[in-house]
Amino acid sequence: MKVLEHDAVFTNGQGIDYLFVGNIVYTYVVVTVCLKAGLETTAWTRFSHLAVWGSMLLWLVFFGIYSAIWPTFPMAPDMLGQAGMVLRCGYFWFGLFLVPTACLVKDVAWTAAKHTYRKTLLEEVQELEMKTRELGKAMLRDSNGKSVNERDHLLKRLGRKTPPSLFRAHSVQQSVSHGYAFSQEEHGVVSQSEVVRSYDTTKRRTEIE
Repeated sequence: MKVLEHDAVFTNGQGIDYLFVGNIVYTYVVVTVCLKAGLETTAWTRFSHLAVWGSMLLWLVFFGIYSAIWPTFPMAPDMLGQAGMVLRCGYFWFGLFLVPTACLVKDVAWTAAKHTYRKTLLEEVQELEMKTRELGKAMLRDSNGKSVNERDHLLKRLGRKTPPSLFRAHSVQQSVSHGYAFSQEEHGVVSQSEVVRSYDTTKRRTEIE
């Protein structure tokens, strides 16, 4: 309000009034609230970006349209040209940087300190997932110069050190430990129906043994 106390007149003859100040203040509120919501967001998805940045953009689009609909539509004659006045004002852009920064600097400092010294379990898990993703993106080169990820590189090394006999159908099941004790694979070496039929459920366990 201090920068607008002298009631300067624009080149088109329009002066500063309550609508001009109100539109500036409302724009600051929208931007500050959206940025605050972004600080409180724990997982950034496409919908989060759409809600935060899209809300700011939607207000500016609506402000521009609402300031130009009269006299095409008989409504809001006082808002005619307000968007142009606000967006051409240098004090508006200065305040657009200063006001949200001043309002959110305490929240940013508190969030940074909390994430550094008092992490929650959710934040620790998120950091571990980020580190895992970064390690997964580490690229290596094979003998032909092609890029492969770390897992492919380890599998190739295992294949070179494993005897050929271990790659037979019956040997792989015995030598490689993976999966669950009771596999649900439909096309495995032993089908589920054969496993079920191998036991006689009409007899007691002592008789089967």
